This record gives sequence, structure tokens and C-alpha cells, in this order.
Amino acid sequence: QVQLVESGGGLVQPGGSLRLSCAASGSIFSINAMGWYRQAPGKQREFVATITSGGSTNYTDSVKGRFTCSRDNAKNTVYLQMNSLKPEDTAVYYCNADQVRVGLFSYEYDCWGQGTQVTVSS
Repeated sequence: QVQLVESGGGLVQPGGSLRLSCAASGSIFSINAMGWYRQAPGKQREFVATITSGGSTNYTDSVKGRFTCSRDNAKNTVYLQMNSLKPEDTAVYYCNADQVRVGLFSYEYDCWGQGTQVTVSS
């Protein structure tokens, strides 16, 4: 079974930076897409960024130019570099891995981590 563990959250002042990491573990041959979602208090979980195994990225408009999503395929790890943070970025950030090959013909889909809290406040 695939497990995702996030790290790197915390409290930061507006304008500051944080780097989130998410490592996938288990019997993993490859992972198609990895990405990040977030959920603010009282709101639904929303898409933040995603990256394919080939390095193609996609971002929600509100983080374009401030956040950078990257991955290390050899380590099954995805990162989210967050710069110029704003109070509205405050949320629990969740890692997602989709189409995870765990066997010759076996896949796991839509795997989630437990989340890491990011708080942007002065």
C-alpha cells in the first residue's frame, strides 16, 4: 500500500517562504502525477499544483509566479516551494499521488497524505 508523508509546514510571516516535501513509500515502480491540494478552515479542498513524471506542471491561478512544484522521481518525492506567502495561503496542504504503479499490472489511484499545516500570519 502506498503511503505519502508530508513535511515542511509551519508558521511564517507574510512575504516569507516555506518548502513542503512529500515522500511516497511502498512497493512503487513509478508514479504518474504528484501534486498538492490545500484546505482552508471552512472551505473545500482545492487544487494547488501538480507535476507529471515528465516534469510538466500546472498551477492554480492564485499561486502562479509564487509557488514552484518539483519532484525527484528516484526518491518518489514531490516538493512545493512557496514564496511571497500571503495570509490567504493559510491551509492544511495535502500531497496527492495518482496512477501509482505498484506491480507489473497493478496500480493505485488517488493516494493522499495526512496533510501539513501552513499558517501565514504576522
